[in-house]
Amino acid sequence: MDVDLIMKVAGVGMIVAVVCQILGKAGREEQATLVSITGIVIILVIIIERVGEMLETVRRIFGL
Repeated sequence: MDVDLIMKVAGVGMIVAVVCQILGKAGREEQATLVSITGIVIILVIIIERVGEMLETVRRIFGL
């Protein structure tokens, strides 16, 4: 597994956690929820790209 991918996911997670804490303390729970959902979507996009690269590599290896 690539360390760069782990660092990206961890970085997005930390940023989202801090922003959600700040928004929660300010009484803006709706915006905190939207930030959480946005963070999840960003991480899913990053992971889906990597899964696509992996599947392409498998196709090339087996000649499909």
